[in-house]
Amino acid sequence: MHEMSLMKDLIRKAVEVVRREGGTRATRVGIRLGALSHMSPEHLREHFDQAAAGTPLEHAELDVEVMEDIADPEAQSIVLTSVDVADD
Repeated sequence: MHEMSLMKDLIRKAVEVVRREGGTRATRVGIRLGALSHMSPEHLREHFDQAAAGTPLEHAELDVEVMEDIADPEAQSIVLTSVDVADD
C-alpha cells in the first residue's frame, strides 16, 4: 500500500498543475523513478492508471525516466518532472 500512497500524492501534485494552468486534462505526465525506489516502470504504470482513474490525468501518456545512480539524492524517490496540459 505504500506505493499507492506515493502515487496518490503524485496524482494530487499533477492535478494541481492542470488546474493552475487552467487546463481540463493532462495529455502526458513525466516521472523520474529513483534507482532505489523499489518499483519497476511497469508497476508504476499500473499504480498510476489506478490512481488517475476519474481525474484529469486519466488516459494521460506516462513518460518514465529510470535513474541508475544509487548515490543520487533522489534515488529512493518517485518525482513528478512534467505535466503537459490540454484545455479542450
